[in-house]
Amino acid sequence: LGRALGVEAMSLYNHVANKDDMLDGIVDLVLSEFELPSAGDDWSVAIRRTAISAHEALLRHPWACTLIMSRFRPARMRYIEWILARLREAGFSAETAYHAYHALDSHILGFTLWEVGHAVDPEELQNAATFLQELPVDEFPYFLEHAQQHLNGSMHDDQGEFESGLDLILEGLGRARDATS
Repeated sequence: LGRALGVEAMSLYNHVANKDDMLDGIVDLVLSEFELPSAGDDWSVAIRRTAISAHEALLRHPWACTLIMSRFRPARMRYIEWILARLREAGFSAETAYHAYHALDSHILGFTLWEVGHAVDPEELQNAATFLQELPVDEFPYFLEHAQQHLNGSMHDDQGEFESGLDLILEGLGRARDATS
């Protein structure tokens, strides 16, 4: 950080107490990029917007995923409170809201980590295509079909995949809530 700012690393400690204080501040800055729409929006629309904004913020700062998971900050608590409030106000039980929050947070953080970790260059794609040609079709028909979708790009759209998974979670939550009403 000091190098990026053009100062000696030790001079940063004139502004923060220690490394933990600095990391906490960085986490708060990233969390401030998560959009938390007003309570008047439909619960699923509002949570969808928040999840997409969180995913986009974490893609801009991929190193922040593990920091956010390991640091319990007031900004993180406000984000969790916001999601839980939308769920409870929409009629979800405390137990369902608990599970829903964890499903949503796991999707946001997990998909972001997966996406960042699966950046592939063209040479790697060519190596994968060569490897796949050697696999027996009768033994791996569905895997090869799936891999081909990755290689030809017809199905590969990370943002679209993130939103499809998110929509499945939200639709399932809506059905679960309606079934218990």
